Amino acid sequence: KPFDPRLIVNISIAVAKAAMDTGVAARPIKDFDAYREKLTQHTYRSNMLMRSLFSASKKETKKIVFAEGEEDRVLMAAQTLADDKLARPILIGREKVVESRIKKMRLRLAAGRDFDLVDPENDTRYRDYWTSYHQVMERKGVSPAVAKLVVRTNPTVIAALMVQKNEADAMICGVVGQYHEHMKHVHDIIGLKKGVETAAACVGLITQKQTVFFCDTHVNPNPSIAQIVEMTRLASEEMQRFGIEPKIAMVSHSNFGTHNHPSAIKMRQAAAELHAREPDLEVEGEMHADAALSEEIRKIVMPNSRLKGAANLLVFPTVEAANITYNAVKIMSEGTAVGPFLLGVAKPVHIVTSAATPRGLVNIAALAAVGAQAMAGQEVSA
Repeated sequence: KPFDPRLIVNISIAVAKAAMDTGVAARPIKDFDAYREKLTQHTYRSNMLMRSLFSASKKETKKIVFAEGEEDRVLMAAQTLADDKLARPILIGREKVVESRIKKMRLRLAAGRDFDLVDPENDTRYRDYWTSYHQVMERKGVSPAVAKLVVRTNPTVIAALMVQKNEADAMICGVVGQYHEHMKHVHDIIGLKKGVETAAACVGLITQKQTVFFCDTHVNPNPSIAQIVEMTRLASEEMQRFGIEPKIAMVSHSNFGTHNHPSAIKMRQAAAELHAREPDLEVEGEMHADAALSEEIRKIVMPNSRLKGAANLLVFPTVEAANITYNAVKIMSEGTAVGPFLLGVAKPVHIVTSAATPRGLVNIAALAAVGAQAMAGQEVSA
């Protein structure tokens, strides 16, 4: 696997050992385990952020279904998940295609041993799936004939049905296709958590300077005050799953009351409502993005800010603002993305984008696995 980043780690260690064996090493390495960890952290910039999730996901193996199981990136991610025992992959795809691509890529995956395969063209559960889908959609214009066709041809629908039927613990989709189309199927089949009114998407970006989360990057075009309050709370909970204490900024073109445009008022009122509802959350706004990320700049315009240090969760007034900002910063900073991850859905579901890398899929699978563990724990306690 010439492009597998783990090869860099293994080769570096082999070279170091050879240098020590031949006596040419200027600084012999005493602890190769620590050296491997350091190399891994350098190679995978997301490693520090994901370490606790990787450790947690190994404690209880969860079944993660990948809708686009024929895709090369998904197969590479499945290999890592199987090797590192982070989750049990379930791949949706045609058996011959999956086997051919595994062979072409020289992966070591074997169906039944390393992953489970769901072939839409030849699966004994087909009737069960299409009848279940029809029951959900029959009053939304979907006839039995259409239900049969959709389940035969749409892997996201199959994945969502598997999660809904508890045949899989979590699902990942979005490597191929449009985000909103995947979201529609997830919403129709799985729905939202009890008490949640709106789903949202959040994505983390690891840069050389800091790690920042952006919300809502994909779902709500122009969220209301109530939706912003809800998505902020959900994003904060997810950040805590990473072991990060959220520092939240409601970003705007207005800086602490300099404008009274409707979008600025919306963010200002959302911040005020969060102060009242969630007094333990460190949240401030509305403010410029530079004031959010620089305490020095913020002190000039608002010395009595509730926010201390740099914000690590930026909440935006519109999906356009969030998505444009995230993608621009990602390219300019050469940052490493974690996500996007979906907030507020009744089951652990994450919709990635076409830019997802194999490592990104591994990261989101670990998050999904830990989310499934937490959900199972809640069900037991209930």
